[in-house]
Amino acid sequence: MSKLLDKIGADLGKTGLTLRTTQSRTWLRQNVKNLSVDRKDITKDKNRATNKFLPGRMYFFFYNPKLKDVLPFYDRFPLVIPVEKYPDGFLGLNLHYLPIKYRVILLDKLYDLLNNDKYDDTTKLRISYDILSGTKRFKEFAPCLKRYLTNHIQSKLIQVEPDKWETAIFLPVEQFVKEKASKVQKLSVESF
Repeated sequence: MSKLLDKIGADLGKTGLTLRTTQSRTWLRQNVKNLSVDRKDITKDKNRATNKFLPGRMYFFFYNPKLKDVLPFYDRFPLVIPVEKYPDGFLGLNLHYLPIKYRVILLDKLYDLLNNDKYDDTTKLRISYDILSGTKRFKEFAPCLKRYLTNHIQSKLIQVEPDKWETAIFLPVEQFVKEKASKVQKLSVESF
């Protein structure tokens, strides 16, 4: 995955655009939406693979929910920012539940919670459920908040480097089951 995100970043760099600008986001939206990305290739990135998650970081992984038979829909390949850790898993924000426009809006707001501005392996979000729910400022988080059980994760967690978070949210890799992504995302927007 790192190679894919590096390539996209290099291509963006050739344009002279800077990340986290309207112009770079327009470029990403146009150039990433038609990419054919193999989810299994993403989970083969040995340099970013881990069995442990840390709140405030971002991860891709394959997931098979415990209650999949009763859920109206679910994402088999979430892009998650863990918020709280539990003995059997974690509570996290699956950004795939939002259309790209709202992923960008929420991520911009979350950047205010960064512990530093290095965008390296020391960078993480100082995030908790209390912070998110304590203000209307983060209203987009609610439909993204999901509980993940460790024993239902079906691959290594692939950590996304902080300098690639913005690129990762544009990748067309969500894998919703029982509903199309567009319908799930529309329902999410209607909920806030």
